[in-house]
Amino acid sequence: MLVTLEGPDGSGKSTLAAGLRDHFPDATFTREPTDSWYGDAVSRSLGDDGADPVAELFLYAADHADHLTRVVRPALSAGDLVVSDRYSDSRIAYQGATLAAVDAVTGDPVEYVRDLHEPFSVAPDLTVLLDLDAETAARRSAAANKFERADYLKRVVENYDRLARADPERFVRIDATTSPETVCERAVDAIESRR
Repeated sequence: MLVTLEGPDGSGKSTLAAGLRDHFPDATFTREPTDSWYGDAVSRSLGDDGADPVAELFLYAADHADHLTRVVRPALSAGDLVVSDRYSDSRIAYQGATLAAVDAVTGDPVEYVRDLHEPFSVAPDLTVLLDLDAETAARRSAAANKFERADYLKRVVENYDRLARADPERFVRIDATTSPETVCERAVDAIESRR
């Protein structure tokens, strides 16, 4: 079973992942961007306000493809529960917002990013979406990079909402303004109900 943790920066995904480790100690925990050289390239692009948005999207997609090959597919083949802190929906929400802001692609940027991933990605069985408004997300994340500013995060939050409304069977929304313990408890219930 593949469970993904999604939401804007500052919503508590990493805190949730740490809490879930206590409940599912035998699960494979992973994250994107990864610690591979692909992920390193992605991390470098985060600090570059002038990075080309289409090139950046393909860096993220390359990291995702490598992540699938090295971690996700082998763990799923072994019958593991896999929990990923960020996954392809992050790319759809974030890079969809970036591409829209600079009018970098023809048509709907969200669909463009989704269509790019669909042929090679593994669809999650469950996506836990930590709902948080853009202003709170920016404040919590301290707007440390170009993806953590409130005006940008507003578009990201809208994209996440769009994804969740389009696939309500896969997404479970949790209010990220509640305590970390409450968020974790609700996520555990959601995972257990699908196993």
